[in-house]
This record gives sequence, C-alpha cells and structure tokens, in this order.
Amino acid sequence: MANVNVKRVKSSEIEFKDRLVHIQRVTKVTKGGRTFSFSAIVVVGNEQGVVGYGLGKAKEVTAAIAKGIDDAKKNLISVPIINGTVPHEGIGKFSGARVFMKPAAAGTGLIAGGAMRAVLESAGVKDVLAKSKGSSNPHSMVKATIDALMKMRDPYSVAQVRGISLDKVFNG
Repeated sequence: MANVNVKRVKSSEIEFKDRLVHIQRVTKVTKGGRTFSFSAIVVVGNEQGVVGYGLGKAKEVTAAIAKGIDDAKKNLISVPIINGTVPHEGIGKFSGARVFMKPAAAGTGLIAGGAMRAVLESAGVKDVLAKSKGSSNPHSMVKATIDALMKMRDPYSVAQVRGISLDKVFNG
C-alpha cells in the first residue's frame, strides 16, 4: 500500500451536517429475558471536503445517534475535491465490501447508492460515478468509501511529493 497522507481536521472549527446511514436493533439474551439496544452508524461532513463516520450504541435511538455524531466528529478526514468531483479513480476496501469511484463530468450528478451516497454527499462531492461490489453491509460500505477517499491525492500534493512543478504532473 502506498503512503497515504491523511489530513486530520478539528471539529470545533467547522459547522457539520449529520446523516444517519443505518440504525439497527440488537438483542442481548440474558437470564431475565431479552435486552434491546440500538446501534447507529452516522456520517458527518461540512460538504466542502471534510467528512467522518461514527458508531453509537445505546438503549434508546436518540442516544445512539447522538453518540454516533460525537464519534464521527472525532474521526474526521480531509478529502480533495476538484471541480465538484474526485481527482482520480479510486478503490476502497473494508472487510467484504469493495467500492470503486471514478470522476465524472460536471452535471452528471452523484451516481452512488446507499451508504456510499451518504458519505459522498457529506464530503461535498457533486459529480461521481461509483459502484459497490461485494458486501452491502452499511458499516463495511461506509468504511470502504472512507478508505477510498483517504487514498485520493490532489495534483498539488503529488507535485510536492515528487518535487516537481504542478504543470509537469499533468504534462509528464
């Protein structure tokens, strides 16, 4: 795996929108009967290149969502977005989930489904072609999408790492 520069972001400086991706009722069987609780996966983002995900578990739905939002604000990453799309093709993997993202022309829209759509909308991606392969588990899909976004590099960082000018990145 190549070196990936992940830029962490402080949540206190930015206003976020949160999206509930999936909520699940889980059951624990005890001697006294069944105990129900809820698990929520939440994505937060400022729709300008900062996104994060979190998992919250609690006895009540609202508490689980609140815990998920707090957890998501602790796991923020910065995503390079160029003209409303991703800078290049990318593949993300987590567990059984595989995702593929490809830049799209302006006006194409966000062609992605389910959990991928929530992550990409929160990041601020407007035009992208995305495909999910393998598992459709929302937890794995969110983590695979975040993995693909973390691997994205903008031309400025590529030029800086290679020690060449920006126009040489595009013209070889």
